[in-house]
Amino acid sequence: MNLFFEESGEFRTGSVLAQAGESYQVALPGGKRVKVRSRDVLLQYTVQDPSQLMAEARELANTIDLDFLWEVAGEAEFGFVELGTEYFGHNPEPREFAGLLIRLHSAPAYFYKKGKGRYKAAPRDALKAALAGMEKKRQQAIVQVQYVAQLKEGALPPEMAPLALSLVCKPDKNSTAYKALVQACTELQTTPERLMLQTGGIASPQQLHVSRFLFEHFPEGSELPEQGVTIAIPDLPVADVAAFSVDDVTTTEIDDAFSVTRLPDGNLRVGIHIAVPALGIVRDDAVDKLAKRRLSTVYMPGHKITMLPPDFIRAFTLDEGGVRPALSLYITLNAVDYALISTETRVERIVVRTNMRHNDWDTVVTEESLMSGQGEYPHRDELFLLWQWACVLWRQRMVKRERFGLKPERPNRADYHFHIHPDETVTITPRLRDAPLDRIVSELMIFANSTWGQMMGEQGVPGIFRIQGEGSGGWINRRQVRMVTYPAPHQGLGVDQYAWSTSPLRRYTDLVNQWQILSIVRPDLLASAPFGQQDASLFAIVSAFDSAYAVYGEFQSRMERYWCLRWLSQQPSHQFEAVLTREDGARLADVPLAVTLPASPSLERGTRIKVDILKWDEIDLSVETRLLGVSAAPHEEDGMEPDEDMAE
Repeated sequence: MNLFFEESGEFRTGSVLAQAGESYQVALPGGKRVKVRSRDVLLQYTVQDPSQLMAEARELANTIDLDFLWEVAGEAEFGFVELGTEYFGHNPEPREFAGLLIRLHSAPAYFYKKGKGRYKAAPRDALKAALAGMEKKRQQAIVQVQYVAQLKEGALPPEMAPLALSLVCKPDKNSTAYKALVQACTELQTTPERLMLQTGGIASPQQLHVSRFLFEHFPEGSELPEQGVTIAIPDLPVADVAAFSVDDVTTTEIDDAFSVTRLPDGNLRVGIHIAVPALGIVRDDAVDKLAKRRLSTVYMPGHKITMLPPDFIRAFTLDEGGVRPALSLYITLNAVDYALISTETRVERIVVRTNMRHNDWDTVVTEESLMSGQGEYPHRDELFLLWQWACVLWRQRMVKRERFGLKPERPNRADYHFHIHPDETVTITPRLRDAPLDRIVSELMIFANSTWGQMMGEQGVPGIFRIQGEGSGGWINRRQVRMVTYPAPHQGLGVDQYAWSTSPLRRYTDLVNQWQILSIVRPDLLASAPFGQQDASLFAIVSAFDSAYAVYGEFQSRMERYWCLRWLSQQPSHQFEAVLTREDGARLADVPLAVTLPASPSLERGTRIKVDILKWDEIDLSVETRLLGVSAAPHEEDGMEPDEDMAE
C-alpha cells in the first residue's frame, strides 16, 4: 500500500512498510524512512509507484485552470474529494486527487486552507485585490531585474537617481530600488555606498558623510528659514566704548567683543561684551523651540549649521559698524599689576568698531610686536593691555591648577584651520592656540564665564555649569568634564566655577545661562520667568545638550579626518613626520590626522617618528601606515592630549 500525505506543509508519497496503531512507517522514493500519522494521510492507493504518481500529479496540476476551479468551488467550505468529483466529472483517480491537492495548495490567493484537505474559495473582492498585489509584485520583480542589470554594468537607473542618498542613508528596505541595490552589491561583492559612488548616484564621499549625518539628525532639513517676525529689542543706553572682536575669518555668529578704557584715577576698565539674543528670544517661543532642538551650531570644515535662524543672528551678532545690544562685564583693574579691583555687569548697546580676523592678524600681532609697540594693526594699545592682563589671568589659573594637583597647561598647542576650495581641494594650516590673540580671547572668556558663574552661585540662581575633577576616582574621573546645575570647580581650567555664557548665538547652554544672568541684573527685561531651583526642564536641557554636543563633536572630527585624507591625496610624497601618541598610534605633524602603527616597536610616547602612508579610504576613513624610523626623542609637550574644555 502507498500513501499520499502532508508533512510540514508539503505533499509526499511513499510505500507503507508497517503500521502500528495510528501511525505508519513509510519508505520515501529516495529510500528514507519516516513516521507518518494517520491523520496526515490524504490518499491510500496501490495502482501506481509513488514517484510516478507524484510526477504525474505535478504535471496534471499545471494544467488545472485556477479561475475555472475557483468558479466550480463555490462559496462554501469544501473537501478536495467532493471538489474533485465536481471538477473532473467522475470519480477521480489517485493522480487526479493528488494533482488537485497540489493545485489548491499552490494558490493561497484563490483558496484559503481550512484543515487537512479542506479549503474555501476566497471572496471575489479579496481575490481581485490579491491578484492585483501579485501582479504588482511580478512587475516589481521585472523592474528589480532590470535595475540590477544596469547597476552591475556601472549605470545608475534614472528612476533611482533621486533616491540615491536615501537608499544609502535611510532606505526603505521594502522598496524595489533598495532590493535591487542590495542584490547588485551582493553579486558584485561591494557595498551600497561604494556602488552609489561608482555609478554617480552620490557625487563624493564628502556628500555621503554629510548626508548620513543630516538624514539622522536633521531629517527636516538643516537650513533655517527667516522667521519674518519683528524682533523686539528694548531701548538701552549706548556705552561710551569702542569695541572690537577677534574671530576666525569664517565666523558669522560674533558673540564677543572687547573694549579698554583708561579711567581718570589711572585704573583700567576692560569691557567684555557678549551678544544678548536672550533679549529677543522668549522661553518656549518658536525660535526658542528651534534652538532647543538644535542645541548648538554644528561645525565642519567649509560649512556650518547654525543654531539660530539667520535674521536672529543678524539682529544680535556683533558686526563692525553696528550698534548692538550686549551683556557687558566691566572689570576695573590696577594699571600697574592688573590686580582685580571690581566687576560690574550691565545690559546696554555698544558700537562695534572693528571685527579683527585671525588669518589677517595672527602673524602681525605677536608677542614681540606687542612688547615692542611696533607694527601697525587696529587697537594696538588696547591689545597690549589685554595681552598683559591675559598673561596675568593665565598665571593665576596655573597656580590654581597646581593647587588642584594638576600640571600647568602645555604651551604651543596647535589648532588647525581647514580652507575648502571650490575644486574640493583643501588647505590645512596650523594656528597656535597660545598665540597672543587666541590667548586674549580664551582668557577673557574663561574669566567672564567664571565670574558670571560665581554671580549665579552667590545669588542662588541655578545655571548650567561645567565641572571637572569633582569627587574621587583617579585621573580618569578627574579629566572628565560634566555638566551640572550648581557651581563647582573646573580643575582643568583652574577656576572655582565655570558656566558657559559667552556664546549664546551658538550654544543653547549659553543662552539659558544668559536668561539666568539677566534675571539677576535686569529682571525687568525678561519676558518669561527664569529657571528655578530643581527645575526639571533645566535638567532635561543639560542631558540633551550633552548628547547633542557629543554627536556634533564626533561629526566634526569625522569630517576633519575626511579632509585630512583629501589633503593626503594632494601631497607629492606620502612619507610624513609624526608624533607617537600611544603604543600603536601617532598623529601627523602637519595635519591633525591620527594613524595606527601595526607592529610598532616599544617607543616612548612623544617620540618623533617618520611614517609611510600606504593607502587610505575616504569612505570608511581608514588609513594603513608603515613605520619608517625614529626622527627624534620625545619633547615634553609632544604626545600629550590637549587640555579639556578650552573656553572657545
